[in-house]
Amino acid sequence: MAEESVPALRWEELPEGPVVVLLDQTRLPAEEVELVCTDVPALVDAIQSLAVRGAPLLGIAGGYGVALAAARGFDVADAAEQLARARPTAVNLAYGARRVEAAHQAASRAGSDSGRAAAQALAEARTLHREDAEASDRIAEHGIALLDELVPGGGLRILTHCNTGRLVSGGHGTALGIVRAVHRAGELRRLWVDETRPLLQGARLTAYEAAREGMTYSVLADGAAGSLFAAGEVDAVVVGADRIAADGSVANKVGTYSLAVLAGHHGVPFLVAAPVTTMDPQTESGDDIEVEQRPGHEVTEIPWGRGTGGSPEPTGGIPLAPVGAQAYNPAFDVTPPELVTAVVTDRGVASPVTAENIAVLCSASRRGLSRSANGMMNP
Repeated sequence: MAEESVPALRWEELPEGPVVVLLDQTRLPAEEVELVCTDVPALVDAIQSLAVRGAPLLGIAGGYGVALAAARGFDVADAAEQLARARPTAVNLAYGARRVEAAHQAASRAGSDSGRAAAQALAEARTLHREDAEASDRIAEHGIALLDELVPGGGLRILTHCNTGRLVSGGHGTALGIVRAVHRAGELRRLWVDETRPLLQGARLTAYEAAREGMTYSVLADGAAGSLFAAGEVDAVVVGADRIAADGSVANKVGTYSLAVLAGHHGVPFLVAAPVTTMDPQTESGDDIEVEQRPGHEVTEIPWGRGTGGSPEPTGGIPLAPVGAQAYNPAFDVTPPELVTAVVTDRGVASPVTAENIAVLCSASRRGLSRSANGMMNP
């Protein structure tokens, strides 16, 4: 039976003013510690240190951050700009911040005083939060239906990378939300959890969530995934996304591209799960996606004092490499669309993954339609 989870993010009204409260994901799984953000710089720091992370939740955090600025009388436009720039690859972050900023601007232009405009900003942030929870349920519905079609018979052994559950969403998550649905249907034989270097989001966070859901799971070193494929131990790969370009290229946690190549070589379905808000039609191709570069010490040291996350500055942690060693530490890599079996969203499934199907899916979102796994449009 699933254990009760501490919310990854919530808005709270305190006597001294509103705050955004975050579950500090850098402390998991050892301890559940909450961070209280009273202003936008504190929230930006939490985003950059990965105390709060994951594409959908970053969108929610961006929305609440703008609402926090409005409620506390800070510059809303500046707050939205700070938040939108905090992590450049994650398109949802800018989307959430700009959406709530637009709601605040609309209220102000309509003649609302600062209090009413701030209330409208908060209402929009809460709507964004609710919509994401609903989106995760629809992603799970589409995902389990597609897996039933691609890998009939149940008893699935699913490999996932990074962390994509309740810790990154207003609901049950994206890729891990699909896995949860498979598990609840009694069709999950085993979840293979990549440790996900360099910050171990898989070993620390996905395993933490899988254990709470009562799933049968195993953590593996990222470099061991190939041997699993070779042994025929993987039936499907299900991962999330931080940005999906107009051509269907997918930016996700570094290591995703390698899994896509392995899955393609071994004939294993490779599914990407994300809300349509992660699709960015303004980014034409994978070549245009800005990939965030993280500090080298995240690779060369084990930080201490803040779990396995840490600040963007050197932490004086336990060294893993010689002093002065250089590190290549991109936060993401980009998987080309031809390696993706399907993109599973809250508005349905794009398969094959082409620019045309991505465009139709984005258009369907605006019209409130749903796309089935066979490519047909359904109201």
